[in-house]
Amino acid sequence: MSKYRNQLPQLGDRIFLTDGGIETTLIYHDRLDLPYFAAFHLLQTSQGEAALRRYFQTYAEIAAHFHCGLILESPTWRASADWARRLNYTDEELARANRQAIDLLETVRDAFQTPRTPIVISGCLGPRGDGYSPENLMSSQEAATYHSAQIDTFATTAADMVCAITMNYVEEAIGITQAAEQANMPVAISFTVETDGCLPTGQTLRGAIEQVDKETRGYPSYFMINCAHPSHFDAVLGDFEGGLARIKGLRANASRKSHAELDAATELDSGDPHELARQYAELVQRHPQLNVLGGCCGTDHRHIEEIAKACLPTQRLAS
Repeated sequence: MSKYRNQLPQLGDRIFLTDGGIETTLIYHDRLDLPYFAAFHLLQTSQGEAALRRYFQTYAEIAAHFHCGLILESPTWRASADWARRLNYTDEELARANRQAIDLLETVRDAFQTPRTPIVISGCLGPRGDGYSPENLMSSQEAATYHSAQIDTFATTAADMVCAITMNYVEEAIGITQAAEQANMPVAISFTVETDGCLPTGQTLRGAIEQVDKETRGYPSYFMINCAHPSHFDAVLGDFEGGLARIKGLRANASRKSHAELDAATELDSGDPHELARQYAELVQRHPQLNVLGGCCGTDHRHIEEIAKACLPTQRLAS
């Protein structure tokens, strides 16, 4: 059963960590094969499931060490119909994989959660198309229909919420929000931006958030930014006016490269964990409502540990 579906603890001001870039970690560090970046496909074998368990346990250990909250994001960014079809999954097999992903996170939560380390389980949704660029654009209704199967599956599990990661155009985010509301699931929407701080469609981040809120009556629990370096979006945050005040989470890249450069790269750019942590600390100091902190492409447990050291209050680290 879910623990926090009716009251997400990260909606307060306590810091919650998330994991880093799961796909890049599994591919470049663990040397695992992830066709189409589909981490959920590892659940097909006991060895793959063990690798995923080790991955999430690493972050649970970091959160336990720092006595902070943790959001476990399921390895299901690619576990929707179009991507699963490329891997020859039936609808029933796909639903089973999504449930299995949440079951795995539930075992990690059972092993590591304490009163000082609340652990939220989130069902991760990815874009129907490419994560870096909008393609085959859907209307919000089409997006709701497409993503509802995965969201409805998560609603039958212990998932406390769903989170749409790497949204690159607003209609898909709206559709996901509508499907989540229909399933009575809390939802967080995480947009990605280009080096100018705007969505790949050219829409401003503030404009995208305000449009989602307007068309869904403010249903998302909060918004996030992911898959962009802090230098790409720092300037557009300003004073967190308007819709920007709804941003609570960051899952940044360690690399300063653009999406196009990352897409063409043949080697992993892990950036500098210490530099990234300093940038997070500066952002959190200027914008205290930022309390969901993790990473995206190129980041791993080293980056998250440094972010925890830099962003958590000194008195908490000393306790």
